[in-house]
Amino acid sequence: MINIENYSYPLPEERIAKYPLPERDQSKLLIYKDGEIKHDRFKSIVKEIPAGALMVFNNTKVIPARLHFTKDTGADIELFLLNPTQPSTLLIEAMQSKKSCQWHCTIGNLKRWNQDLILKKVIGSYTLNAQLLDREKNIVEFTWDGELTFAEIISLSGETPLPPYLKRQAEAEDKERYQTVYSAHEGAVAAPTAGLHFTESTLQQLREKMVKECFVTLHVSAGTFQPVKTQNALEHNMHQEQIVVNKEALVSLIKHEGIIIPVGTTSMRTLESLYWIGLKLINKIENPFFIEQDFAYQQFEHMPTVAEAIQAILTYLNAEESDTLLASTAIYIHPGYQFKLCNALVTNFHQPGSTLMLLVAAFVGNDWQKIYNEALANDYRFLSYGDSSLLWKN
Repeated sequence: MINIENYSYPLPEERIAKYPLPERDQSKLLIYKDGEIKHDRFKSIVKEIPAGALMVFNNTKVIPARLHFTKDTGADIELFLLNPTQPSTLLIEAMQSKKSCQWHCTIGNLKRWNQDLILKKVIGSYTLNAQLLDREKNIVEFTWDGELTFAEIISLSGETPLPPYLKRQAEAEDKERYQTVYSAHEGAVAAPTAGLHFTESTLQQLREKMVKECFVTLHVSAGTFQPVKTQNALEHNMHQEQIVVNKEALVSLIKHEGIIIPVGTTSMRTLESLYWIGLKLINKIENPFFIEQDFAYQQFEHMPTVAEAIQAILTYLNAEESDTLLASTAIYIHPGYQFKLCNALVTNFHQPGSTLMLLVAAFVGNDWQKIYNEALANDYRFLSYGDSSLLWKN
C-alpha cells in the first residue's frame, strides 16, 4: 500500500509557471545533496556536475499534436493525437507516413461530429482530412494530398500541445520554447521539461569540463499528466511510452564507469528500463521489449550487472543486424524501487500526488518534502515552464 495522499503538497495556482522565462538558463536551480539544500541559477549547473560524469538527454521532439477543425456550422472539433494505430504503431514510422495514417485521439466536441462527416483543414495548397473510423475507441483516419510526411503536414496545421494545467492557448513563442534545444526525433506530445533549461552555451561548457553526453529517445505521452486517482498508488494504471536507443548510446553506457545523471524523469525511466530489457533477454523472459509497470519489483534467479544487461541488448541488436533498439516501457518507479543506473537527476518540480512525485520520492526518500517546502518558501516556479533541481540519490 502506498497512500497517494502522502505524496501530495499544497500548490497555489500562482506558483505554476504559465510562461517560460525570457532566457532558458536564468531559471532557479535547487541543489540537493547529502541531505543539504542550496540555491543557484541554472546557468551555474556546470560547476555542480563532476568532470567525467555522463549526462543522458532525451532528444524526443514535441509534435504539434493539437488539431482544430471547423465544421460548416462553425462548431470546433479539437483532435489531440495520442498514439498511431496505422500504418504502424511505431511513432518513428508513423511520423514518416505519406497520404494517410490512423491515430487514437482525444476528441473535443465529439457529439458534434457525425460519423459520416469528413472534416477538412486547408493549409496553403494542402488539405488535411479527418474521418472518424471508430467512435468508441476514438480512432481517426487522416488523409492529405501531396508528398508531405505526416510530421510535415501537422507541422503546418497543428498547435503546440501545452499541458492542461497551464490553462491557456498555445502562442507563437511556445513553438520554440516548449522544445529542448537538442530535440531531434518527432513523437512526443509533451516536452521532457527538465531539458528546457539547457542552452547551447551550457552544453558547450559541460563538454569543455569533460562531462560526457549521451542521447536516448522516449516519446513522452499524454499519460504523463494522468493523475493518480486511486488512494493506493499501486493500483494506478501506468501509461506506456515508446523508447528508441541506438547502439552508440548503449556502448557509451557500457564503457562508462562513473556517475550517470539523467536529464529528466523520461531519461531516467529510459535508462532504468534498459536494465530490465537486458535482464529479460538474459533470463529468456517473454516479450523482452516491453517493460510492464510492476516488472521491476519481482524476484529473479539471476540479477545481471548493469554492464551485462546492456551487453545483452547489444548482442541482440548485433544478431539482428540492427543499429537501434525499439521498445516500450510502462515502468512504474515508486518508493521501494532499487535504481540500477542513475546517481543524480536533473528535474523540474512536479504536480502533487503524481507518478512523478512518487519517482522523486523513490530517489531521495522522505527528503522530497524538505525539498518541495524549500522550493515553495523560496518562490520557485513549478511544473513544465518552472524552475529546476539537481537531486543526488539518497
